[in-house]
Amino acid sequence: MKAIKIVLTMAVALIALPASAAEEWGIEGETEARFEAKVVDIACELTGNCPADCGGGKRQLGLLKDDGTLVLAVKNFDTFAGAAVDLKGFCNKRITADGLMIKTPHMPVFALQFKRLAPDGKWSRANWFTRDWSKANAGKDRGQWFRHDPSIVQEIKTNGVFGIPGLKPPAE
Repeated sequence: MKAIKIVLTMAVALIALPASAAEEWGIEGETEARFEAKVVDIACELTGNCPADCGGGKRQLGLLKDDGTLVLAVKNFDTFAGAAVDLKGFCNKRITADGLMIKTPHMPVFALQFKRLAPDGKWSRANWFTRDWSKANAGKDRGQWFRHDPSIVQEIKTNGVFGIPGLKPPAE
């Protein structure tokens, strides 16, 4: 009886954990990827300028693989948001990252979709940016956070929607 329970438990675990849970986005050069790596401050890795706690979420974070490859984690599940908020709590810790590796002739990047402490922590979706943004902005709509963010609204007022003062969209 005990052996049957063990076999059933293992079968359920194998079914519940596909090789990658990443959702394809239709981006040229994307492939689903799951790997273990250490969360690092990219500027620290490249320059030796290493503030405490990987910069507290104010710096770009990456994933350092065992073979020395530094992977730029530039995107998460949230619209127009990066992966730093999702990774900052894992600074200098080993995680399993799941998402999309996007290889272009210019630079390969990684879109983080799920993460967990390696090797067998609990999976969580990489969408903490909007959760934290909503808390910091009195519960405003996090689905379209970028339309309500004070810094973005100010930037558009100052430099226009194209980022060039005076340049306007064509009249319809």
